[in-house]
Amino acid sequence: MSKAERAAVEDNQDLKISRPYPPKQLLVTLPEIEFLPAPEITTWIREVLLNPESPLFNEDHNHLNEAKIGCLWTSQYYAKHQREVMGLCEVPNIQGNAWLKGRMEQQLVGWFGDVPDFVLTFYAPFANAITNAEWCRLVEHEVYHCGQQLDDYGMPKFTKEGAPKFGIRGHDVEEFVGVVRRYGLGACHAGVREFVETASQAPEIAEIDIASMCGTCLAKI
Repeated sequence: MSKAERAAVEDNQDLKISRPYPPKQLLVTLPEIEFLPAPEITTWIREVLLNPESPLFNEDHNHLNEAKIGCLWTSQYYAKHQREVMGLCEVPNIQGNAWLKGRMEQQLVGWFGDVPDFVLTFYAPFANAITNAEWCRLVEHEVYHCGQQLDDYGMPKFTKEGAPKFGIRGHDVEEFVGVVRRYGLGACHAGVREFVETASQAPEIAEIDIASMCGTCLAKI
């Protein structure tokens, strides 16, 4: 956890963690800056999804307790395979000649204070307009991509120091089983048995649970 993340947690330790919203400067027609660091999203992830005392806690993400997670807002539109991209999870891949690697590392350190294990980017105009439940699902989808590498026997990999070896986790099918389990069939793009069986159960996370951790909707409970 970076100094900025730790300070944000300490500032909010006695408060409910409100859902982060993108800065207004990214929502104008022609923003001067297209990417901004978002330590408030990292704080929200740690306090809402990784905190055992949170009603939205998910033990699937326990391997991320020691991970360095950097988050960004962006106003830059992005589409891939004819689908609009609203969130993206990446492992920083610093390669190239000495100057290229130096520039990339300087940018990451400037944004996050260190080179993170994962960088999560969220499209600001979309994030600003969606409901609290949609926000939770969007963020957790990207957090599910923050995986731990597996060995040839399917067991989690660790460094010599005992820390998890991180990597990008692919979809269980075209969606994470965990996302469907928690948010229902609406999160699924393709119907397969495991998804249907999971979706036939009541979601673990209800609107009232989401509201209890999103300060923006406490008044509506």
